[in-house]
Amino acid sequence: MTDSQQNDIKVGVETRYIEDQSNPEQNYFVFAYTITIQNKGEHTAQLISRHWVITDSNHKVQEVRGDGVIGEQPVLKPGEQFVYTSGTMLETSVGTMKGSYQMQADDGSQFDATIEEFVLSPPRVLH
Repeated sequence: MTDSQQNDIKVGVETRYIEDQSNPEQNYFVFAYTITIQNKGEHTAQLISRHWVITDSNHKVQEVRGDGVIGEQPVLKPGEQFVYTSGTMLETSVGTMKGSYQMQADDGSQFDATIEEFVLSPPRVLH
């Protein structure tokens, strides 16, 4: 049994532009993202902390680290999922996010769940 089969955490992302909170004339673009974390593995795992790398189209990078997500450190049994929504602000209309969740399995071992890079963009800006 490989470690990836035992600790198989899948992360899905949906994004949306929050037009009524954004101000393009002031270079202020607000985005929400909904994350679905699924435990596809064979062991219970707890999300301990997060690390995000947020990059705008001017190559300005913000790094965010912290305990849990939205004030929680969810425990996911095999087959369970956790869904939450959060947000970020960019100084450009297009940017990207990527990162990882630091997880702890029920046997005490720690591992990272990768969050693949995704794009933040208002509708109809990118084709």
